[in-house]
Amino acid sequence: MHCAIARRHAPCNDEPVPLTFLCIATYRKGDEFLRQCRREGCRVLLLTDEKLGDSDWPRDAIDGFYYVRRDMPEAQIRTGAAYLARTERLDRIVALDDFDVETAAMLREHLGVPGMGQTRARGFRDKLAMRTRARAAAIPCPEFVHALNHRAIEDWTQRIAPPWVLKPRSQAAAIGIRKLASHDELWRTLEELGDAQADYVLEQFVPGDVYHVDSISFEGRIRFATASRYRMPPMAVAHEGGIFVTSTLPPSDTASAPLYTLNEQVLASFQLGRGASHTEFIHARDGSWLFLETSARVGGAYIVDVVEAATGVNLWREWARTEVAGEGGRYELPPVREDQAGIVLSLARQEWPDTSAYQDPEIVSRIRRSHHAGLIVSSARPERVGALLDDYVGRFRTDFHASAPPPERPLD
Repeated sequence: MHCAIARRHAPCNDEPVPLTFLCIATYRKGDEFLRQCRREGCRVLLLTDEKLGDSDWPRDAIDGFYYVRRDMPEAQIRTGAAYLARTERLDRIVALDDFDVETAAMLREHLGVPGMGQTRARGFRDKLAMRTRARAAAIPCPEFVHALNHRAIEDWTQRIAPPWVLKPRSQAAAIGIRKLASHDELWRTLEELGDAQADYVLEQFVPGDVYHVDSISFEGRIRFATASRYRMPPMAVAHEGGIFVTSTLPPSDTASAPLYTLNEQVLASFQLGRGASHTEFIHARDGSWLFLETSARVGGAYIVDVVEAATGVNLWREWARTEVAGEGGRYELPPVREDQAGIVLSLARQEWPDTSAYQDPEIVSRIRRSHHAGLIVSSARPERVGALLDDYVGRFRTDFHASAPPPERPLD
């Protein structure tokens, strides 16, 4: 069945021709997506940063490498892709990283490839567009204003008390976010930004617990979703040197129902169509639920591995399968387990930290990454997952934990 799905018919005969994917990944990720495309019988072309050409990509799943620079003008990327398309019929163009979503959308429109275009893609990348689109769809979100017109900003600050959060419109994770405590600090920061002010959105700071929902959609409907809670908001982890912890929620958790409802509203109004999404919400201290941001990609920080440990569903793999099925195809979700899982992840003082002293049978994965210590645990009992994560946070602080200033750009 997979081989039949992953082929198109040549225009002049009935011979099946493999689908050709152009995957864009200017950061090192997406191996399982690439491998699944190959399992489905597709040809896979990878467009990546020239600095990553020698990285340990799954080369047995890739038919050709093509390169860009991260500072390459859009016109040059269009020209290069059009030259490639003279000899390659590109059936899918897929961005594997958040920073490539707009490039992929631009190339789809330029080359006439089906999928999300630039206007829709902007809603998954531009935080101002996200806020504007959510407000138009009556989805609750923090108060915000574009950091552009000074009169509008001044009027907004008279209504919304500090602290405020100044966010780059097109960054990812907590990169470049600043928390501002006063009117003077705000205007001093805007002055420092100069002509870059228009690239930012100013937002009300809402204290509360931050959650995320990771989903797979097909033909405009969510086919799989898992809700999780961050133990500490990602912004606090990045700016205060905390330890990253997130864990899945059982369906019985009181947060699950409102999260799934809001997630459906967001993805319907943003018109994802198909693929993976990572969407964040905050449960404010007054009890309200607010939309924070969404993305047309899988979550970072090993969230894919946590979801798989809890459910058996690999988000990279299922995303690839929805792309192979495409418009008018068939997609069926594999069986789903109902266990719970979580991760504790920390910067480490040691280059290659040794976690061998951690021997609980619930440990299903150990993170192997320079200057990082991390463990993923899974159990049928959510209370056991919570207890282990709480224990590991304390032990990690003693055994491994280091802190560093928040990055100005995403890490490869």
